Amino acid sequence: MNPSKCAFGVTSEKFLGFIVRQRGIEIEQAKIDDILRMPEPRNIHELKSLQGKLACIRRFISNLAGRCQPFSRLMKKDVPFQWDEACDKAFKSIKSYLMKPPVLVAPIPGRLLILYVAAQEHSVGILLAQKNDEGKEMLCTT
Repeated sequence: MNPSKCAFGVTSEKFLGFIVRQRGIEIEQAKIDDILRMPEPRNIHELKSLQGKLACIRRFISNLAGRCQPFSRLMKKDVPFQWDEACDKAFKSIKSYLMKPPVLVAPIPGRLLILYVAAQEHSVGILLAQKNDEGKEMLCTT
């Protein structure tokens, strides 16, 4: 365990790019703003930068693999980089999703867990949720 990456007995703390609070884990706003301010990628290097930023917050974005699927053909070797309408739609979808990102909560032992499974042509995803005291479904971190 690295002591510089540990924090105990705090109510709210920035931790490895996330904000950990009693209510759950959130993405640090600076990470979201970096992506929201990005123009559409113009080359493979900018696309890789976008994908790297998304990889850091992947557990917060529902169906990220499916949303990024239009980018996959641009990542292939010897394929010219042509940003098309499908890529633009995917990019805007991700940005729109990040305007109101979810808060991940720790599962409450003994309370019913809800498992969602989604399968699409190019991706498979799962989501673990649990209802809070008000009956609202909350995304659980694993």
